[in-house]
Amino acid sequence: MTQMSVPWRERGPARHNVFARLIVAIATGIYRIAAPIVRTIPGLLLIAAIVVSCLLAWAFFGLFHTVGDITASSSNTSAVSVLGMPLTVAEIYDYAQSMHWALPRLSAYVLWAAQSELLRDIIALIGILILFNVIPVYAIWWERKVAGRIQSRLGPMRAGRWHGWAQSFADGVKLIIKEDLVPGGADRPLFRIAAYLAFAPSFLAFLALPIGTYWVFRNIDVALLFVLAMLGIEVVGVIVGGWSSNNKWSVYGAMREACQMVSYEIPMTTVLLVPIMAAGTLNLSVIGDLQRGGWHTWYAFHSPFTFVAFVTYFICSLASCKRAPFDLPEAESELVAGFHTEYSGFRWAMFFFAEYCAMFVVSALAVTLFLGAWHSPIPGTWRFGGGTLWEEALNGLLFSGPFWFLLKCVFFLYVQIWLRWTLPRIRIDQVLYACVQVLFPIALITLVGHALWMLLFPAGSLVFTIVNVILSIIGAGFLLVAIGIGLYGFIHRRRLVGYLVVDPLRGA
Repeated sequence: MTQMSVPWRERGPARHNVFARLIVAIATGIYRIAAPIVRTIPGLLLIAAIVVSCLLAWAFFGLFHTVGDITASSSNTSAVSVLGMPLTVAEIYDYAQSMHWALPRLSAYVLWAAQSELLRDIIALIGILILFNVIPVYAIWWERKVAGRIQSRLGPMRAGRWHGWAQSFADGVKLIIKEDLVPGGADRPLFRIAAYLAFAPSFLAFLALPIGTYWVFRNIDVALLFVLAMLGIEVVGVIVGGWSSNNKWSVYGAMREACQMVSYEIPMTTVLLVPIMAAGTLNLSVIGDLQRGGWHTWYAFHSPFTFVAFVTYFICSLASCKRAPFDLPEAESELVAGFHTEYSGFRWAMFFFAEYCAMFVVSALAVTLFLGAWHSPIPGTWRFGGGTLWEEALNGLLFSGPFWFLLKCVFFLYVQIWLRWTLPRIRIDQVLYACVQVLFPIALITLVGHALWMLLFPAGSLVFTIVNVILSIIGAGFLLVAIGIGLYGFIHRRRLVGYLVVDPLRGA
């Protein structure tokens, strides 16, 4: 029997270095502590994590807002503290004493440090980085669970015991310590940098993505253009990764990705002009605030053209993120694994981190531009008028806040996962046909139609109101059907896949 040759230099058995052994030891220790707790109180722990995250975010926002109030009320503009901060510790201390705060001296030093814009940016970047890492970890676990239920399986059940919650963390540890292979004929510098070129744009898109009225890292007037530009740059990493791999299947996958993404960006950006025309701005924060009047003020229900634009955008976003039925760049039945065939270890994981974060970004754009952003279906005019802490918390929970934004985005993440495990993959010629001869003409008709609609039936007219009510009712019907399906599945969850769910794995 002849010896099989491999395209990379053969080495001896790899031994884990000190760093890898340290990662494994830390992960094992955390797992031994966390697994029994999560298994005992999984629901309570999840609710507590959400509440603590919201309280920390509100605390930082309140801290910086208080500093702004003190600065605005200060009449002494000549005194400047060290590092050029507008308030001195003494000024803040006097304000704290006048407001009868507890621990005024400690509060003065904390608020003095909170004046630093660099500190604010660092805290905000840490929060964005945490969200950026949590989304793929959660989405990967959820995709496995959804796929399992659709295919009459349980999905992960052993890692972490409670429904395999630690499976994504276990995979992360495995990929970090796994050997990083580079093919012998590959362009080594480009091969190594390609994963970062795909990863970085997805992270940068979060910097201009608002999750609330004041919850945005940089509130820029052209935020939509910036986010779309970052999503478009991701294709560069895919092309570089496929070309530098020196593998024909990787090159085919990269060229498919380039062709697909460049093609579908045209109808996607065309239909996004529809809500931009309705709002009159490219600022995502302003667009979100214009939809705070309740369910009927969401742009998806303004006219038939905005409703069609929303559906068209969502279809194009699937192709932009390489999600089924448009997952031709990774067609394992044709191209082994597509553009990332030769990648292993942590670099392989970075491509999927970028994909899942891009899924969240396109979902966030759909929510912001068409579905009320961070506002609930309840009209904002019903808000509690007082300024107490409890009333502000209830307003954020019931009417407007990051909770609603994340809830809508998670719903669309689920829809993308659901479609992947439901629809078959289409051919590349069908992908291009759907873009050039179906979606692009629909996008042009939608754009021109909405311009004429705004001219003939302005907001407040009788026809506008009637159509708005009808579309709002249709949207409410879709939502009720989705909720009904979810409740039916939850009630009958033990009967969905036969005896396997009734008698789960021992100890899981």
